[in-house]
Amino acid sequence: MKHDIFQAIADPTRRAILALIAFQALTPNAMAEKFDMSRQAVSKHIKVLHQCELIKPEQSGREIYYHFNAKKMQEFDDWVAQFRQKWEIQFNQLDELLANIKDKK
Repeated sequence: MKHDIFQAIADPTRRAILALIAFQALTPNAMAEKFDMSRQAVSKHIKVLHQCELIKPEQSGREIYYHFNAKKMQEFDDWVAQFRQKWEIQFNQLDELLANIKDKK
């Protein structure tokens, strides 16, 4: 079963894994050391992130290093951007309304 990006980032552990490898590729064992859970549990999270293409594996000798896939995250950010613009407009309108109410008092 292929997961979508929203399922992947909904989980706090998967978000933490993404934050970890955003700056440095890590092996599953190195990731597991950062969490209070088994290597198998971390591997399940890695599998979901990989299925969603948020991380990319790279074989180096006997080790597999996982890298953050910024391109896939950019696709997500582009999608969110359309809503961000609308939210900013609404927040600006709310700020103006509150400023007007404050001025009247």
